Order: sequence, then C-alpha cells, then structure tokens
Amino acid sequence: MTEIIAQFKLDYGAFSLDVDLRLPSSGITVLFGHSGSGKTTLLRCIAGLQHAPHGLLAINGTTWQDSENRLFLPTHKRSLGYVFQEANLFAHLTVLSNLCYGLKRIGHTAKTAQFDQVVELLGIAHLMERLPERLSGGERQRVAIARALVLNPDILLMDEPLASLDAKRKQEILPFLTRLHSELNIPVLYVTHSQQEVAQLADYLVLLADGKVQAAGLLSETLSRIDLPQAQDRQAASVWQVTIIEHETAYHLTRVAFAGGELSLPAINAALGTALRIQIYARDVSITLEVSKATSILNVLPATISDIIDDEEGQSVVRLQVGSQPLLAHITRKSAQLLALHTGMTVYVQIKGTSLLN
Repeated sequence: MTEIIAQFKLDYGAFSLDVDLRLPSSGITVLFGHSGSGKTTLLRCIAGLQHAPHGLLAINGTTWQDSENRLFLPTHKRSLGYVFQEANLFAHLTVLSNLCYGLKRIGHTAKTAQFDQVVELLGIAHLMERLPERLSGGERQRVAIARALVLNPDILLMDEPLASLDAKRKQEILPFLTRLHSELNIPVLYVTHSQQEVAQLADYLVLLADGKVQAAGLLSETLSRIDLPQAQDRQAASVWQVTIIEHETAYHLTRVAFAGGELSLPAINAALGTALRIQIYARDVSITLEVSKATSILNVLPATISDIIDDEEGQSVVRLQVGSQPLLAHITRKSAQLLALHTGMTVYVQIKGTSLLN
C-alpha cells in the first residue's frame, strides 16, 4: 500500500476536527487554511502529539493508530521528522553536534549516506562548526530541517517553518525546500497559510476550514476549482509545470513547453530541458474569440471553457482547459455576456504575464 491514510475525529467543544484523507506517499502535500482551520491539530494528530479519540493512521501500510483496535503508537515510536516554526536548536552545540544528537537517540553512532545527502541538499556543509547564535534565521531553520531528515524518517512534518522568518530569509530558504520534490523519496506534510508557499511547494493540496476538508487533490486541479473561494480571490492563480526548450537570446526570451503548448517567458538563466514551475494570475488572462494579429501579447493559446460562474461583484470566473492544463481567468460579467461565453466553447486566451516559482 503506497498511500497515507489519515482519519481523525476529536472535539474540543468550541472546535472539532473531522477529517478522512488519502494522501500520496511522495512529494509535498500542503495543508492550507486560515488560522483555526485545523492544520496544526491535524499535523499533531499524525505526529502522535495529540491523541484523537477516534482515529486511523497508516503510513504506507504501517499502522500508527487504530482506535477501534486500541492501537496508538507514541510519538517516539513513530518514524517521523517534525519541523516547528522555531528551529529550537541546542544553543550549546555546534551544527554538527545538533545533527548527530538525533542519530544517537535512534541508536546510530556514525554519519550515514543519508546524512551527507541531507547536508548537501540543504547547503549547510560550511556551517558545521558554528553555534546556532552565529546562524541567520534561514540557516537555523535549514539546520532544523536537516536534523529531522538525517533520521531517515518515513514522513516529514513541517508546521509553518517559514512563519517566523522575514521576507528576505524566506526567499533564502524556499529554493532549498523546492529541492525536496526531486531529491527526497519521503512524503512531506507542510502546513501554511501562505498562498505563495502553496504555489511554490505543493504537489498535492488539502484545503481545510473549521476542522473539515473543503477539498483535496493535485495542486493544479484544486487551485482551478471555481466552486472554492480561492478561485474568486484577487490572488487566484494557476500553476503550470513547464520545461525550457529554447533561448531566444536576441529577444531576451525563453521558450518553454507544457502539456499542450508553448509559452514565451522573460529570459531564464537555466539549461535546456530544465523543469520549472510558473504561476499565472487569473487577472492576467483575457479571452478572445479569435486570434488577433494586432496585439503585443506573445502568448495567445487555444482553450476550451470547462466552467464559468459569476460572483456578486460583477466578475465572471472562467475555468479553461489549455491542452491538458487548467487555467483560471477573471473577466467582467459584461465581457462574458458580450462574448456569449458558455461551457464547452472554444476560445483563445491571452496570457499577459507569468511569474517564475523556481
């Protein structure tokens, strides 16, 4: 069995958690929602720090909790790594000693290949002899992540690890987190209320509200569901996976391919074949019934309208399919009516801007 089963019910009176999830056993699953939605409570239930009276938790076929059979593994017997908002390093130990402390706890007396891989992944080899007081906030958090990973856990839990960092430090650590996608073979459950972190890190997205699951699915599909509040927000965006296929050096542009077409982007300093993630805001997408030759917009692509709704402020939210990629567009209700837009209609989308996420 290659999935995570997480079923929990608990009641605090003013707040209750009631979730039933099947999550992928690889990649980064982001738990997203406003404060009080139940993200951290769910993570603590998975870690065993919170004992839900009714629960079933299985990680790739290994059961950690089964309330019906009175099974509950304590936290120290669960093969997991946990990264909190604060790094919580031992102030009197060097970085190397902080990393080795956890290894001693589980009975390892020497560094392993996993240890060296983690150190390289998080770029901390040059920090080994430093004490935590000589590290920046971003460096401390990278060490905290490394400390969790050197234990070679079956799952890594991260509870808003960037929340205590300023914008500069967040940008310092995000590139290291994005490498978790391709270089680690363990599932990561990542809690955040930042839409930017969702777009940049998530492979799979779980939306929580009031202790219940609003939606769960692959990032691109879940972000483009127009029945959810996120699709109507001004920051609503689609996230696409693309690959560099050409550098148009004369124009300072880079051509990228996605499943169903190509795009021109501002020049990207990366090799051909490099996989990237881009974000397209719904407000930067317009719709036309035919290809216009008199436009400065380079990215004009055929699309099919898969859904359309109107909000209460004169806006139409349109979900389109461009090749195999879903795309959101925000246009005025008047424009939608003038173009007589409807589900199943073939149109063209003009993408006015994109932002690079990695």
